Amino acid sequence: MPDVSVVLPCFNAHVFLDRALDSVKAQTVADLEVLIVDDGSTDPDTIAYLDALEPSIRVVRQENRGLAGARNRAFEEARGRFVLPLDCDDWIAPDFVAKALAAVGDSDNAFAFAWLDVFGDFSAVLRKNWNLYEQLFFNQLPYCMLIPKALWARVGGYDETMRWGYEDWDFNIRLGLAGAEGHVIAEPLFHYYASGGGMLQTLSNRRYAELWAGIQAKHPETYRLSSLLRLKKTWAGRPSTYPPSMLLVWWLTFRVLPRPAFQRLFDHFLRYSHVRRTAAA
Repeated sequence: MPDVSVVLPCFNAHVFLDRALDSVKAQTVADLEVLIVDDGSTDPDTIAYLDALEPSIRVVRQENRGLAGARNRAFEEARGRFVLPLDCDDWIAPDFVAKALAAVGDSDNAFAFAWLDVFGDFSAVLRKNWNLYEQLFFNQLPYCMLIPKALWARVGGYDETMRWGYEDWDFNIRLGLAGAEGHVIAEPLFHYYASGGGMLQTLSNRRYAELWAGIQAKHPETYRLSSLLRLKKTWAGRPSTYPPSMLLVWWLTFRVLPRPAFQRLFDHFLRYSHVRRTAAA
């Protein structure tokens, strides 16, 4: 059985798949399983592309369940002890898997991720950290993380009701609340395509207030003021992209403002997001 399964959800998105698959084939770790979940594609070119793939690449087809449903199916079908999600339009450096395996070691309670090399509409290197307190306010982790299949199962997988996105944000919070250890590879080994037409820009960010409200409703005890203050103290010594006190003010603002007003405020500050500030610099 392979140690690692690289899983790629696909919905009418074969255009960039060659680049993603080539990056997996170039990994320095041998015997990787490559699994594509066709999430109900309707585009004839995508269907023909998947039909023509070499036998070593396993293709599983299902009705359209959205990104969370496709990732869950991929984890279910994966034969490896560790699973690495990768979207069709992104790619990874040749030593990504090897360094991620070295980071998690033999633990089934740890995950690993790398810094991002953002390309497309923006060009930037984003240094990412693992800080559960910060993660409660903004999704600071890439979706492309090496995760033990057993850990995915223990936290309940991705929430398939989150069809508008941020399913990885919710999943990452549950990883932290379950006590999982996050390990960062301090190199830009994950190449992330930033597009104005992508799901993050067209759906998720435009519903940030609504989606964050849903996440908070799932974890009411965690989002109590007393719990946030405790977590702020616990994680104070860890690297953070934003000042911890500013994050608490952000949560208090969310509690005070009507939802549409808070969304407009988020839209305004999005102009000064981490990726935009880094790209400008």
